[in-house]
Amino acid sequence: MGSLTDRHRSRTGDDQADKPMKENAFIDKLTKPTDKELAAELGSAKALWDQLVSELAKEHEVTEQEWNSYSKKAGWSLRLKRKKRVIVYLAPCHGCFRVAFILGGKAVKAAHEVKLPARVRKIIDEAPHYAEGTGVRLEVKSIADVVVAKRLAAVKLQN
Repeated sequence: MGSLTDRHRSRTGDDQADKPMKENAFIDKLTKPTDKELAAELGSAKALWDQLVSELAKEHEVTEQEWNSYSKKAGWSLRLKRKKRVIVYLAPCHGCFRVAFILGGKAVKAAHEVKLPARVRKIIDEAPHYAEGTGVRLEVKSIADVVVAKRLAAVKLQN
């Protein structure tokens, strides 16, 4: 039986911030994934993927989509953009997907002012810093994760 802290983390979901991210489903693939391949890898998470893409387009005019693979070892990701600005990267994994945001300083500050789960605030606080901003990555496995991704997208768009 785990410690009280371990049991608390399991109940609250706080342990999500400490788990390693799942690997991209399309490592070593030379061509962008087809919709059929994407659906096969995402499984039930394909509905969440479609919902996020659709709602970002409808609610925030994030309508440009661009598949990209900067290396065979990294796999493929879908860039969602409003005009030429990249808002979020979606990386397909087996059974889920990752969203990645590059947040500037104002956006990081603003993210702390919107309603986000404690585990997400922790991920933001511990995220690596790059010249372009803070790199925030989250796995999407549930509708609650889609809500969080949409909130972060809104924060990025406003800052």
